[in-house]
Amino acid sequence: MTTVRTPLEMELAALPKAVPEVRRAVRAHLGVPCPDVQLCVSELLANVIRHVGEGTPVSVRVDGTGDDRVRVAVSDREPDSRLAARRADAEEESGRGLLLIGSVALRWGVTRDARGKTVWCEVPLTGPRPAVE
Repeated sequence: MTTVRTPLEMELAALPKAVPEVRRAVRAHLGVPCPDVQLCVSELLANVIRHVGEGTPVSVRVDGTGDDRVRVAVSDREPDSRLAARRADAEEESGRGLLLIGSVALRWGVTRDARGKTVWCEVPLTGPRPAVE
C-alpha cells in the first residue's frame, strides 16, 4: 500500500507543453507507476486549455485521501465555464476527457466559488498493472 504523505501543489499556465511536465511531476511525486492518476491530470488540464483558454492560470493539487486513493484537483478562475460529459461521435478526435475520467475515477465532481471552479477526481492508487499479453 502506497501512502501520499504530502500534497503536490503546482501553479502554472494551462499550456499544451505543461501537460507532459505535470504528468512527470505527478509520477515523480507519487513514486510509483500511476497511469490513471496521470491520465486524469492530463485530461483536466486539457479541458482548461480547450474550454477556458490556453495560458489560463491554474492550480493543480494531487493529494492522498488516506485510503490508498489519490485526489486530483485542477482549479481555474472561471466559475461559469461550462463543464459536461458528452458522447463524442466516432469520427471526432476529442470530446471524451470526462468520460475517460469517469471510467478510471471512483468519483469526480466540480466545486465553484467566487474564486473560480475546481474539477476534481479520486483515483485508486494500486501500483503497476499486470502486463497484457
